[in-house]
Amino acid sequence: MDIPFETAPAPQLPSWLVDFWSRTLAWLIEAGGNLLNVLLIIVICVAIAFALRFVIRRVVHRIVDSAKSKANVEDTQALERSPLSDMRLVQRTRTLGTILQNIVNVTVGIVGIVLITNALAPDLVGSLTLLTAALGAGLGFGAQNIVKDVLNGLFIVAEDQIGIGDMVDMGLASGVVEYVAVRITHVRDVNGTLWYVRNGEVTRIGNMSQGWARAIVDIGVPVDADVPVVEEALLEAAQGLAKDPKWRTRIIERPEVWGLESMDGDALVIRVVMKTRATAMDDVAHELRMRLKDAVEKLDLAVPSLASVVPEGTAGARRVRGANPPKTRPNAVTGVPPARGIWRKKNPKQQPEPPESKP
Repeated sequence: MDIPFETAPAPQLPSWLVDFWSRTLAWLIEAGGNLLNVLLIIVICVAIAFALRFVIRRVVHRIVDSAKSKANVEDTQALERSPLSDMRLVQRTRTLGTILQNIVNVTVGIVGIVLITNALAPDLVGSLTLLTAALGAGLGFGAQNIVKDVLNGLFIVAEDQIGIGDMVDMGLASGVVEYVAVRITHVRDVNGTLWYVRNGEVTRIGNMSQGWARAIVDIGVPVDADVPVVEEALLEAAQGLAKDPKWRTRIIERPEVWGLESMDGDALVIRVVMKTRATAMDDVAHELRMRLKDAVEKLDLAVPSLASVVPEGTAGARRVRGANPPKTRPNAVTGVPPARGIWRKKNPKQQPEPPESKP
């Protein structure tokens, strides 16, 4: 006779314990997923930031190395002995590179924070949007001057309006530029005062270090002097300065005598001008005054006055051309066949056709 074997029933866990562990497991799974999302977002943001910063640094180094190799120097400090454009290119490139790197860091950081917040609390982003809009509006009214300074500084740097070492007149201050940033420009005047000029307050910039300059010297002679003879002597002295090996590299064009500039009861004023490099105008003007003084004294004439002048306002606008007309190309005339323009020279190999004989 078989006796049936009965197994003991398995112990049952309390329902509250089962619910606790199920909720804990679900929370761990959700937390692990959120943590993976956050780590993935951080890794992607860091990778993007490093990639963009690498590209910016590579472009900056490429431009700087190109300027150094063009000038045949090993250090950017040596570019001061090279053309001014190379030094300005290096300064402007490095400044813009720093600005772009800061923009990349801020942008990637903000985007990363928003994505992490959205991954952890999707409902929180909507409420933060309204709060961010309100804060942005408030900061916009309060920080509009800062935004104006930064935007204007970006254009000043990008357009190469000024650079370190330039002699400028910014309206608010005049002197030598010692530092250029996107918000503040440092200008040192002749007295040694360092001026901090906000870029947003700058409405005009007069740069005396770009391109070329013109040394203008007015020399007075007695009223009974022979003006043509004096002008010839002054022009000869100025041409001697232009031909001097020490000075000819600083002079761009041949000197000119603009003639009798003014008359008063004591002297006749004759103006002599010389076009120079922008950074050498003062030195050339000093030497020019000395040579003009010696030339007048060789004629046994007294020198009532000898001064450098800077025409301003309408006088300066009228005298931009000087004594000679501007060197511009004439406008093309319409209706010209495309084979040869009206201003092109004829081919010397082409012989003119003989005129037809009349019957």
